[in-house]
Amino acid sequence: MGEIVVVSGNPRPGSRTRALAVALGVEVARRENAAPPVVIDLAEYGSRLLVPDDPEVAGGVAAARAARVLVVGTPTYKGSYTGILKVFLDRLPHQGLAGVAAVPVTVAATAAQAAQSERHLRGLLAELGAAVRPGLALAESDLTDAGLPAGHLAALVGSA
Repeated sequence: MGEIVVVSGNPRPGSRTRALAVALGVEVARRENAAPPVVIDLAEYGSRLLVPDDPEVAGGVAAARAARVLVVGTPTYKGSYTGILKVFLDRLPHQGLAGVAAVPVTVAATAAQAAQSERHLRGLLAELGAAVRPGLALAESDLTDAGLPAGHLAALVGSA
């Protein structure tokens, strides 16, 4: 049985999208009495995502594939998930997420834009073989620097 893994697809390190995805991963771990999530912040990889044999990137890909629960967070850029996230996910083979429960998390200027982006990400994760669970699609105005206000995330997870 794998672990809980969070992938932050924001090209900026320390983003609110990352904070939200990590908070969701922590909440899932708490509810399942599991270890804290492993966090893969794609901003830390930068251009190394384009290096075919980069060992750190390969380790991140392996962690995502071995996850039991994979939380994938991304801001919405031009109506969809980020390019840096797509480059990372393109490293996975066909059905590379088979057996993984994936939770898409998207943030955009408006809730409607976030919902559209969440649908795009949901489709990509399903194409990779993940069992896609209900996700979160939130407007930037719903977030604080630390993610969501206390208690709000637990309520969202409970309703999903």
